[in-house]
Amino acid sequence: MTETAILRAPATGRPARRGFGRTARGFALMSPTLLFLLVGVAVPFFVLLLISFWTRDGFGFDTTPTLANYLRVWNEPIFGAFLSRSLWISGVVTVVTVLLCYPMAYYVAFHVHRHKMLWIILMTLPFWTSYLLRIFAWKVILGYEGVINASLLSLGWIAAPLEFLLYSPTAVIVTLAHAWAAFAILPLYVSLEKIDRSLLEAAADLGDGPARRFFRITLPLSMPGVLSAFFLIFIPTTGDYITPALLGGPDGAMIGNLIQLQFGAVNNWPMGAALSIVLTLWIAAIGLVFLVLSRILAERAA
Repeated sequence: MTETAILRAPATGRPARRGFGRTARGFALMSPTLLFLLVGVAVPFFVLLLISFWTRDGFGFDTTPTLANYLRVWNEPIFGAFLSRSLWISGVVTVVTVLLCYPMAYYVAFHVHRHKMLWIILMTLPFWTSYLLRIFAWKVILGYEGVINASLLSLGWIAAPLEFLLYSPTAVIVTLAHAWAAFAILPLYVSLEKIDRSLLEAAADLGDGPARRFFRITLPLSMPGVLSAFFLIFIPTTGDYITPALLGGPDGAMIGNLIQLQFGAVNNWPMGAALSIVLTLWIAAIGLVFLVLSRILAERAA
């Protein structure tokens, strides 16, 4: 064996064993999480998918596979109306929440130099209370004799209580934006905190003003946090049914209320499962489109 072969043999063998060991350790560390996701997410999803091909037969279910539920979702306008309203409300909630939380996260990340953890705790402190308690609090605030209407009436700015504040899509948007704000502040703050400040200093030395530095450096580098906030808010709010049930009224009901009705009072589990699958596919499609567009914009900005 030549000297070259002797030198190459260990070099080609060790990385393979080392790489295999790292892969095995990686899977060992991920296995509890993967198992939890498999049991808690994948299995219920496939059970729901299976039930969606059944039909209700009296007080029981006909397990013969059929597309009747999906055809009904496609053909009956009421399902499309609830779905479009849910996607619209969730989209508005997501945009409003991110726009309101971004300045707060930006201020803490760039302008607070001491006791940052205290600021984060103070920002998230209102969200330590019960979700239902916050909903009922907003019901009192937005009510016909609530804080807002009473204050406007006492100032003489309105002659009668504002009816659109409660039992409307407005009430649902306001309540959901407040309820899920903490899920936007934290990922936005983390992404802003990780930005290298030397990049901003270099841009300032080259003559860029604050606005130009923000749109050329800060905003593109914080897009991972914006995307995380988008998904953390859009996905759960689309299927929310508690807030629309308590504050939405007839015009603020969402697809989650219809799904809950199918699994509850109507006892039509196959239709509820079909609506859940359709909602999941819509959310996945919108998320995929958003990811592709954000990647294209990031490449153009670079």
